[in-house]
Amino acid sequence: MVTTSSSPSFAIYPSLRDVPVLVTGGASGIGMEIVRAFVDQGSRVAFLDFDVESGSRLVADLQAAGARVHFEPCDLRDVDALRQAVARVADVHGAARVLVNNAARDDRHRWEDVTPEFYDERIATNLRHMFFAIQAVAPGMIAAGGGSIINLGSDSWWRAGGGFPVYTTAKAAVHGLTRGMARDLGPHRIRVNTLVPGWTMTERQKTLWVTPEKMAAQLAAQCLPDPIDPVYVARMALFLASDDSAQCTANNYMVEAGSI
Repeated sequence: MVTTSSSPSFAIYPSLRDVPVLVTGGASGIGMEIVRAFVDQGSRVAFLDFDVESGSRLVADLQAAGARVHFEPCDLRDVDALRQAVARVADVHGAARVLVNNAARDDRHRWEDVTPEFYDERIATNLRHMFFAIQAVAPGMIAAGGGSIINLGSDSWWRAGGGFPVYTTAKAAVHGLTRGMARDLGPHRIRVNTLVPGWTMTERQKTLWVTPEKMAAQLAAQCLPDPIDPVYVARMALFLASDDSAQCTANNYMVEAGSI
């Protein structure tokens, strides 16, 4: 049956039931939709975020509905704190079999204004934590006989997007991280893929960046006529985490409505 974005009919993945899942940046935006999507599959979900207020509100709402979900406040720029948070999550839900490296911030900045300190902080925000999260969860996946790692990319650099050059640098590098780690971890049946969203209509985007003119230009660039809802990015994450994608690794999976 064909459905529109206003009347989706979504799949259930039995292979995700009771599976420990870790999501970074899960308190809002795309990350929040990913958390909710795995909760709906019956997974044991934990998420990390430095937004304590939003994270606490989300976990309270989900737990009130009976979900098995755990929130660890964590500034992912602090690698020691990240490692400790991953260890605490494993104590609660077991070692992660799925890691969704989602956390990032697309703050706009002018190339003329970038300092070495700003550059390093943006790389720490948008790239470095992905590697160290993989490093932290990989031993548990190896012991379990496999797993799935999903790194969130961006179509911004594919489209030569301007106005945030350190962000696009970091997001381009995600693809190198994915392919290199897919090779290194593949013998352990750990799959590593990049999920590439287009301009996704989170509340942050709508508040800070969306204008009628920019939206019209975005829709004109897409093959499909609808704005990209975060729920569809989350659905791709479910597929890449599930047994249905057991032979998928080292690749890019686009959710950008045909805009590239």
